[in-house]
Amino acid sequence: MKQNNMLAMILAGGRGTRLHELTKKMAKPAVSYGGKYRIIDFPLSNCANSGIDVVGVLTQYESIQLNSYVAVGRRWGLDAKNSGVYVLPPREKADANLDVYRGTADAISQNIDFIDTFSPEYLLILSGDHIYKMNYAKMLAYHKECGADATIAVIEVPMKEASRFGIMNTDEDGRIVEFEEKPEKPKSNLASMGIYIFDWKLLRKMLLADMKSADSNHDFGKDIIPALLADGKKLYAYKYKGYWKDVGTIDSLWEANMDLLDKNNELDLNDSTWKIYTEDVTALPQYIGPDATIDRAFITQGCVVDGSVKNSVLFTGAKVAEGAKVIDSVLMPGVEVAEGAVVTRALVADNVKIGRNAVVGSADSQNIELVAKRVKGDE
Repeated sequence: MKQNNMLAMILAGGRGTRLHELTKKMAKPAVSYGGKYRIIDFPLSNCANSGIDVVGVLTQYESIQLNSYVAVGRRWGLDAKNSGVYVLPPREKADANLDVYRGTADAISQNIDFIDTFSPEYLLILSGDHIYKMNYAKMLAYHKECGADATIAVIEVPMKEASRFGIMNTDEDGRIVEFEEKPEKPKSNLASMGIYIFDWKLLRKMLLADMKSADSNHDFGKDIIPALLADGKKLYAYKYKGYWKDVGTIDSLWEANMDLLDKNNELDLNDSTWKIYTEDVTALPQYIGPDATIDRAFITQGCVVDGSVKNSVLFTGAKVAEGAKVIDSVLMPGVEVAEGAVVTRALVADNVKIGRNAVVGSADSQNIELVAKRVKGDE
């Protein structure tokens, strides 16, 4: 069912600094995941599957590749009449050298005119850097059923980790009575997923007031949501149950890829009822050599494996030469592992070459090793 009365805005402008070299020249939502996808594919596919026709993608840092990628709306079935994906870079200069949004709320404020063009009744706001599948139409139905002014998607996290998140404290009916940003002593474990539905007329009024406030951070968590609570507005928590991953670090990105090797993984990329759409890359089928050994691996099209692969994920076009070993690792698109090289507990960035007999990573390392530059081996 089409959700013509709800427009989506995806916040895709974060720096992604904890992903280090992976995001030096690429926006975080454009980073590769799961053999053939990009992170941005998930919120965009969720929108398409939820019947949302119009999606604005708010880009910012190192966005050239992301801009060109999302502009092809047909990948997600969003290129028909009265539908589309729109790339929305910042329009105001925060300083003389850099165009930026001052905060999450400012990103929406700068695009009020764009939103008004479509006259939506509801506005859906999404983070562009999480991996999950969600039916936003069901969340909207809950929003309407509650008579809410705003609805925030939450997920239950372990109490010991709750202090890392924005926490929603609710009453027995699910109405939010308090919001705490990364509290030292959390009162609940309902963590905000950065997914909001607002009544657009109300939010528009709040944003215009926020723009004029010199003391504001222009942020939903720090300013808009607390202001709505202070005004006695009706805010409700929508409890999400399912797979959700914030891939903000090298370790969490590696973990998200490793999760695909679990046959009970809740994400289920083979679900025909909720397809994750992506770029259709032209590549030959995978090739597995006669002497290759493979144990529990996710191997994408275009890969050539003549060596040994164990408990690993290989993206499009990765190559593992004869005598090479790849163990507990993620090889991103175009990676080449030469003869005799050993890669263990590592995430190897796009197109990196690992030389003959080189050794990368360790089975005993506490953290995943990021390999972002060529590793020389025996000459």
